[in-house]
Amino acid sequence: MRSHPAARPLPRWWPLPVCALLGAAAGGVYGLARPAEYSATSYVVVTPTGTSDPATALGFAQAYGRVATQVAVVGDAQTWAGVPADTIRRKVQTATSPDAPMIAITGTSERPAEAADIANAVARSLTVNGAHTEASTGVRLVQFSRAARPVDPSSASPSLTTLVGGCAGGLTGGLVLLVRPARREPAPVPAPALPVGAPYGGAR
Repeated sequence: MRSHPAARPLPRWWPLPVCALLGAAAGGVYGLARPAEYSATSYVVVTPTGTSDPATALGFAQAYGRVATQVAVVGDAQTWAGVPADTIRRKVQTATSPDAPMIAITGTSERPAEAADIANAVARSLTVNGAHTEASTGVRLVQFSRAARPVDPSSASPSLTTLVGGCAGGLTGGLVLLVRPARREPAPVPAPALPVGAPYGGAR
């Protein structure tokens, strides 16, 4: 009876390509399933009045940048944007510069028009609040630039998520190879010992 050859074992590095392919597939599915997200940014500048200096304006710009979402929720931003207060908290990010008294207010949404409306509503609410406290703070808040309706999405494209997933999968496969114990080759079977006194090669 003809015997079948023994199956060849998989190479030791097989987890690397498998994990990379699985990661790329997961990243591609995530990129296709996730809705596109748009971002729009409005800018507010803080200017000193006659009783303050530029350093004071810079300090208040940092402070207003930290509390922008709270001030906007207390104000009328949710009414102007047409979204609930929780949405403003989740979909608004602010950024300030250490060198310029300017606040960047970015709104995000799955709809381009809503992203611009959120950013402009928060900027408007911030300037109104700044006008109410101008006498005590010595600074004035002015909307420097309105947010425009975005054309292209700001979220990652499916091709990018596929690439990131493949890289993450490849890294996982590499870690598996590092922690996986090395495969040991079977020890050779020793030849049977010859009887004492028997001539080498057997009796003739």
